[in-house]
Amino acid sequence: MNDVLPDQAPLWEFLEETIKDVFAQYGYRNIRTPIVEHTELFVRGVGQVTDIVEKEMYSFTDGMNGENLSLRPEGTAPTVRAALEHNLLYPGPQRLWYSGPLFRHERPQKGRYRQYHSFGAEALGFAGPDIDIELLVMARRLWEQLGLEGIELQINTIGSAAERGEFRGKLIEYFEAHAAQLDEDAKRRLHTNPLRILDSKNPAMQALIEAAPKLWDTLGPESRANFDAVCSGLERVGIAYTINPRLVRGLDYYNLTVFEWVSTRLGAQSAVCSGGRYDGLFEQLGGKPTPGAGFGIGVERVLLLLEDRAEEFRMPPEVYVIHAGSGSETLALDVSERLRDIGMDVVTHCGGGSFKSQMKKADASGAIVAVILGEDEMAAGEATIKPLREQAEQYRVKLEALPEAVADFLYEVDDEDE
Repeated sequence: MNDVLPDQAPLWEFLEETIKDVFAQYGYRNIRTPIVEHTELFVRGVGQVTDIVEKEMYSFTDGMNGENLSLRPEGTAPTVRAALEHNLLYPGPQRLWYSGPLFRHERPQKGRYRQYHSFGAEALGFAGPDIDIELLVMARRLWEQLGLEGIELQINTIGSAAERGEFRGKLIEYFEAHAAQLDEDAKRRLHTNPLRILDSKNPAMQALIEAAPKLWDTLGPESRANFDAVCSGLERVGIAYTINPRLVRGLDYYNLTVFEWVSTRLGAQSAVCSGGRYDGLFEQLGGKPTPGAGFGIGVERVLLLLEDRAEEFRMPPEVYVIHAGSGSETLALDVSERLRDIGMDVVTHCGGGSFKSQMKKADASGAIVAVILGEDEMAAGEATIKPLREQAEQYRVKLEALPEAVADFLYEVDDEDE
């Protein structure tokens, strides 16, 4: 679990604001759920035999009332739980988004932590493939707004629950016939979640997996038609994609379309955004049959793709106010407030110190200009404006003219930069 330090935070803020702006463009509204839920929510929604529930959740017993609780490991099940609990779909389908920390006790990897952060978009109550396409179009716009290149879309269909059940039996039969070639992870999953074996990254397993039965061969005409509609829709809107028949997703609630946006810059764990359709989740949580689709974005994963731009989002103060002499503290606070009144970002020096040490701190702050209030300046009712980022002479102005003079200097610097 990582701290986000002040020098890192501006990049987080840029990413968060960009995602919020894109979601708003498509009519998605914010929903906020607790970070603690009843463990049963994830057992029923995510699946008893998934890796998340079996070994990755932070679960505990509430000492006050004995309830079994878990830190949320993903955001879709809590969103659907809230929609059911508060009858959010009573007036009609809902486009929702969430953000915040998630928790999984998994092996730490590059960009993957035990507390990590996600933004998710959930379209609840929309049955057709058009909402699948909208979600993917929205994700593409996000990558464009972030200035990211090289993110590719992989898609697949995993059919209906009944079709997966039939396919599951074929897979078990196939892998049982080749049990000697299975690694320990595959043996563990064979009779509980055999579809996840298809997603194995073990090089020794690849030939065996490639020769395994294909889910597509088990799909009926309805599932095939749905997937064809998604693919043709992506082609109409100009989104390139690759069909990955081994993409199955690890959560029980998915059906039909599943997808991942991946980047070659992130190594083996390449997905930055994953999602799909989950038409059975409402029923699994005790509601009426209701379609749903959505995706989750791994914030830390996307930040790795943006880290070389971190410096451009650093936001140093515009003005650093230096002061010395009797009564200078009060005057410095007053001057700083007058500068803030016209919209400037100002740091007022606190803690005392010599003029030289204050100047060092002003320079280290990254401020564009220092405003100096020394004994000579105060006696004359003036302040000194000292440029810190360019070779220019410092000069004095009357205190009443200071805000306008600093603004003129800053705007002139901005104009020259342009």
